[in-house]
Amino acid sequence: MSKATANGNAEIRELEQTLQAIPESGRTTRVSGQFWIWCGANIAPINWVLGALGINMGLGLTNTIIVIVVGNLIGMSLFGFFVLLGQRTGATAMVLGRAPFGRVGNYLPATIQALLVIGWCAVNTWIVLDLVMALLGEIHIVNPDHDNYGVKILVASLIMFIQVVISWLGYKAIASFERWTVPPTIVILIAMSITAWFFLGIDWGYAGIPGEILTGWSLASAMTAIMTAIGIGWGITWFTYAADYSRFVSTTVPRHRLYFASTLGQFLPVVWLGVLGATLATKSGSVDPGQLVVENFGVLAIPVLLLVLHGPIATNILNVYTFSVATQALDIKIPRRTLSIIVGVFSLIAVILFIFQGDLAAALDTWLIGIVGWVASWGGIMLVHYYWLERYVTKVDRLFDPVGSRRLLGVNWAGYVAFFAGILMTWLFMYGGTPLLQGFASQWLHGIDLSWLAGGVTSALLYAILGPIAARQIQPTYKDEDDTVAEVSA
Repeated sequence: MSKATANGNAEIRELEQTLQAIPESGRTTRVSGQFWIWCGANIAPINWVLGALGINMGLGLTNTIIVIVVGNLIGMSLFGFFVLLGQRTGATAMVLGRAPFGRVGNYLPATIQALLVIGWCAVNTWIVLDLVMALLGEIHIVNPDHDNYGVKILVASLIMFIQVVISWLGYKAIASFERWTVPPTIVILIAMSITAWFFLGIDWGYAGIPGEILTGWSLASAMTAIMTAIGIGWGITWFTYAADYSRFVSTTVPRHRLYFASTLGQFLPVVWLGVLGATLATKSGSVDPGQLVVENFGVLAIPVLLLVLHGPIATNILNVYTFSVATQALDIKIPRRTLSIIVGVFSLIAVILFIFQGDLAAALDTWLIGIVGWVASWGGIMLVHYYWLERYVTKVDRLFDPVGSRRLLGVNWAGYVAFFAGILMTWLFMYGGTPLLQGFASQWLHGIDLSWLAGGVTSALLYAILGPIAARQIQPTYKDEDDTVAEVSA
């Protein structure tokens, strides 16, 4: 490593400790890091599970693949616009929310995000744990017929320690981890896919459970539910993360390069692993990741599992890192590294709770569909604000003003009206795994789930109308650092 590179890395580590916009001097001109970050974050067993979820819910293989591919084309294309926001402003997602939600009003979205990533760490680590137990059972270290709670907690603690250490080191460590671990993992996944698709007797014509083939409203309901969970909904869940990492990309990098590198990094592994999980599930109908792998690959599962274990770790280092910057957006004056340790502790507690969770399929489906409820609404508001109301603004220094700043509303009523209206519409059109998450509109539509569309469009339209009105309550313009005037209202 050259002295210049070492100095650059040290500068980035220092900049990350406190909440601030990343200056041009602390950014990189390489977009490959964004590809590997998002690719690594999605080469995870949870995507096997989600792919298998379609088969488990009664869909045929063809319909499951259609939903996965089309849904992710839409979801990832929208995700790319949030990536570009990070490059344009140098700010994290939750800091960017201070304009449309208000300096104090933004505490609610930031709190929701911080809490959700704890849950994601728990879900992803639990799935790793399940795979480890399957592996240990295969080589007769543990008895797979026993609960093995003590061993699971011990392994979970070790995995969480690794995740926290990498996130504690910061963006450069995360990017390096992904860049060096993803390529060999892809090689293993290629071998794994070839083995599955050409030698395991996959039922490519699988049309559903014999005698229970879905048709009409039942088919549409199942397809839209999976679309929300792993199609469009999967891309939407990453909206609140995107800017946290793309803020390190130089503004000299062409936007289209960053857009396609990031979206392709998301799209390829999600679709690949989703299809792999769906095809494996045609043999058993299972969504259990350990069962999917061990029963289909036998002894070959051992080297496969050892390498693929990196996937959830690669995902959770983003969760831990995003927790730290989301928490800082709450004006909590704790260094980012300390926050990484805190989230590790809370996530481990959540993992232990997940260990005792029974119905994995229902839990995951309900969890993911529920998340779309707030992210779709939040995303619609953010897109309108930064791609219309402030489409020409690149300097966001006012977002770092203290509470009480005259350049920001304390609580932006327009953002909140749009936000809660979007959430209400999301619920009305949601058809989740429990009665509480089954809205009246979706029931009227015989279980068709259009929650992400209803919530996002409602919040976007309302904010487009109300946002300019609220903006008149603050100074209509402000001075950038180069003394040029930037518009803050349409």
